[in-house]
Amino acid sequence: MASRVLITTDYLKPGDEVDQYLRRLGHETVHASAPRDLVAALKGIDGALIGHDPMTEDVLTRAPSLRAIVRTGVGYDSVDVAAAAKLGISVSNLPGINANAVAEYTIGLLLVAARGLVHSAAGVAAGRWPREDGNELRGATLGLIGYGAVAQAVVPLARAFGLRLLCTTSRPDVPEAVPLDELLAASDYVSVHTALTDRTRGLLNAAAFRRMKPTAVLINTARGPIVDEHALIEAVRSGEIAGAALDVVDVEPLPVTSPLRTVEEIVVYSHLAGQSAQARRAAGIEGAAELVAALNGAPRFAIRKKH
Repeated sequence: MASRVLITTDYLKPGDEVDQYLRRLGHETVHASAPRDLVAALKGIDGALIGHDPMTEDVLTRAPSLRAIVRTGVGYDSVDVAAAAKLGISVSNLPGINANAVAEYTIGLLLVAARGLVHSAAGVAAGRWPREDGNELRGATLGLIGYGAVAQAVVPLARAFGLRLLCTTSRPDVPEAVPLDELLAASDYVSVHTALTDRTRGLLNAAAFRRMKPTAVLINTARGPIVDEHALIEAVRSGEIAGAALDVVDVEPLPVTSPLRTVEEIVVYSHLAGQSAQARRAAGIEGAAELVAALNGAPRFAIRKKH
């Protein structure tokens, strides 16, 4: 059955592979990257292939024809899944779709932080010639908060660099699993790979930073609100931890007035971890296939209402 499909993911364009796939199956496509008026964009729409658009209860209740939502990624915290369930709207994500991209990016951030490459490049650009020592990864301890697809993809890459690994997980078959407090105290690098939930919001707060080594570096490629940014700034300024590399922040794009910009040891990137060409293509194609399946009443990756 042909449907009207809204595509808001910014890298999916009219006439591209995804668009052709959906149209070949008889669906009408409408492209509106990050629409200002989401309710208006959803008028007469049966299915939505979305980025980080805020699918709130208010928005969903005002989209009576909407039957299926698919996130072209893993995180779905921008979608009110409970409200969607009440309204009979299927919600799917794409588990593990960009795990390799995020894992490689995580190792990249570790290397950049360990060797002080941002400081070096900024110094050269400013006319200086910085020669401070960096650190090797071999022999250091990497703590992974969460043990989903991304963290598991990080493991073989980290081992190749000689890193010792710790992680937080309830899985009994993972020998590196330890409680969060122990992980924070033992790790030279702490990398966040858990979903944003009510339980994990603000998980890395002032108390967490006090448990970490003064030489430790925080890496976040998951979701910004998992880290208490004010507490992070104070922890770095006071020397409780050495610094942070953040691919995600509370408000994106990062406001010009953000105090994160005032701390040299905190480097903010523009939410690029999952944005490799390969991951984007896979997310587009798999997302479109999942949307078709959901519109046909058989989603493969439906997110169930959490109680």
